[in-house]
Amino acid sequence: MSTPQLISYRILLRKEPEGGYTVTVPSLPGCVTYGESIEEATAMAKEAIELYLESLKEHHEEIPTDEGVLEYTLTLETNA
Repeated sequence: MSTPQLISYRILLRKEPEGGYTVTVPSLPGCVTYGESIEEATAMAKEAIELYLESLKEHHEEIPTDEGVLEYTLTLETNA
């Protein structure tokens, strides 16, 4: 049996107008979840990531990481 390794993923929480938070995992396309509070949202994200990685392993697909990912925030002026 292989030794477990630690992998870190960046998650993004978006506060929803109706309440709660939608969570996305940029390195895992389609990995999206929701929680009523930040604590619940991060717990749901952990579970969603674990299930996503489990599915990748079952299908013998490569497990993506955030290694080498650079993050920038761009501010744009708009007339909207």
